[in-house]
Amino acid sequence: MKLQTQITLTSQQNQIDYESKILLMGSCFTENIGGKLDYFKFQNLQNPFGIVFHPVAIEKLVTRAINEDFFTEADVFQHNEQWHCFEVHSKLSTSDKDAFISNLNDSLKNLKTYLEQASHIILTFGTAWVYRFIETDTIVANCHKIPQKKFLKELLSVEDVSAAIDNASTLIKTVNSNVTIVTTVSPVRHIKDGFVENMQSKAHLLSGLHEAISGQKQAFYFPSFEIMMDELRDYRFYEEDMIHPNNLATSIIWDRFKEVWITSETETLQKEIETIHNGLKHRPFNPSSEAHQKFQINLQKKIDTLQKKFPFIKF
Repeated sequence: MKLQTQITLTSQQNQIDYESKILLMGSCFTENIGGKLDYFKFQNLQNPFGIVFHPVAIEKLVTRAINEDFFTEADVFQHNEQWHCFEVHSKLSTSDKDAFISNLNDSLKNLKTYLEQASHIILTFGTAWVYRFIETDTIVANCHKIPQKKFLKELLSVEDVSAAIDNASTLIKTVNSNVTIVTTVSPVRHIKDGFVENMQSKAHLLSGLHEAISGQKQAFYFPSFEIMMDELRDYRFYEEDMIHPNNLATSIIWDRFKEVWITSETETLQKEIETIHNGLKHRPFNPSSEAHQKFQINLQKKIDTLQKKFPFIKF
């Protein structure tokens, strides 16, 4: 007896292995998949400018990085004794203006390097709702708790979504023609926009996204949203807020992602890395015992052997 409908997935060519370099940008679900890549020590860069939720925000950062349009004083502003930038997440904000601009430009250089060198780029889109700063008539990535009356809330049209994704993807291919772009829509529900408004937003993202990648080579869609909505349609797969996927849901989606995008040849190494993680978490009853000292020596040998093969792996 089947107790759920399961989405059929097909393994893709050019899968991720331990030589791959992966760039992840987008909504908070980026950090769920990125967290798994981090845990298993794949080479990756996640959201160098923090979480960005909508396609226009990603397009702006990609364009700025590739064109080397560095941040200046004109791009930052002070609010509540902190310096902010409308194009990036508030976690980058700081009280030192010069340091803030310098950090933004270092992140921009890092992003450009990854855009040029990445084997895979994973873009996660969370919402089609955006805020337009009235004073400059520009769509922002983050409002930084500035009073809402200074913004207009808008829903990106399907055409807007498609154009932003197509522009970003096309520009990326000009500096990295061999890159594989994997897109997905975040399963996190933006309930603050309203239940109906959230589904309208997701519909615009899905329609615009599929339109944008339909004619592009090496551009693919992974159904994170659909797996959550159809396979895991039960609140036991959500955090207590009933909005975010919990660890179990994230692990299931990660397993489905691996079916499609992680080569099976990495399984042995992933198990070795998990064994090391578990060893590092081990808390002995007697740290000075001979048995524990041997355990520590063997664990370090495993780490050393692994790092000789893959110097980029750090614990």
